[in-house]
Amino acid sequence: MTDSPWEFAGRNALVTGAGRGIGEAVVRALAERGARVLATDLHHDGVRGLAAEYPGDPARHREGRGPDHDGRPGGHPGRVVARALDVRDPAAVESAVAEAEDVLGPLDIVVNVAGVLHPAPVTGTTDAAWADTFAVNTTGVFHVSRAAARRMAARGGGSIVTVASNAAGVPRAGLSAYAASKAAAVMFTKCLGLEVAAHGVRCNTVSPGSTLTDMQRALWTGDDEQAAARRVIEGDLAAHRTGIPLGRIADPADVADAVVFLASDRARHITLHDLYVDGGATLRA
Repeated sequence: MTDSPWEFAGRNALVTGAGRGIGEAVVRALAERGARVLATDLHHDGVRGLAAEYPGDPARHREGRGPDHDGRPGGHPGRVVARALDVRDPAAVESAVAEAEDVLGPLDIVVNVAGVLHPAPVTGTTDAAWADTFAVNTTGVFHVSRAAARRMAARGGGSIVTVASNAAGVPRAGLSAYAASKAAAVMFTKCLGLEVAAHGVRCNTVSPGSTLTDMQRALWTGDDEQAAARRVIEGDLAAHRTGIPLGRIADPADVADAVVFLASDRARHITLHDLYVDGGATLRA
């Protein structure tokens, strides 16, 4: 099996945290390979702009069925449909998944990208920061995956990919809540994958290292971006952090490519896998 420009034609996907960064890159990667995508984010503006860039359903054009509409009642949805979603709210998640299947069709792919970061040493981490980190990064993954897995298992197939972090496998100073929440999301996704494997549903995780996103830039205080990036690449002995052997910080598209692979038929015999996309930064410890 090889990568095809239309490998996801006729397939439907839901992506959380799609308003920017890795989530946005995942939506683009799926849509440009033919998928119809419900792009969700807590903030509607980002996904609404993204949806405007993908107004047509390529499957309809390829079949000669004429132009698509913009998702208005009676029309056909475009390749990307935008919806606001708070993954912390289980009722909102159930509603979004049901809407995705009503507007687009049965979901074949779900990608959990929504995440938050509240960096602080353990002794300085507030109860609110800890709770919010787990509410989004772990419980949000549970809400979305549960709703999707129920439907996928009943149909006998599907792919769920959770974007975690290499911090889930290697301790990071100042990132205890984030690292712990991502580690929990990884193990949850593997447990889910074990339970639904017999139903043809695959569940995998992608664990990025430092990636050029707003979340990464938020950690770069008091320095210009070029100098901050250089420090990440070189590593920081005082913080017990290795550098990046490949000598570059990831672009969101690098992570999206890994997600797309795991969601595709090219990975049809891969499940319960955690794919690190970090340029070797963790030495796969």
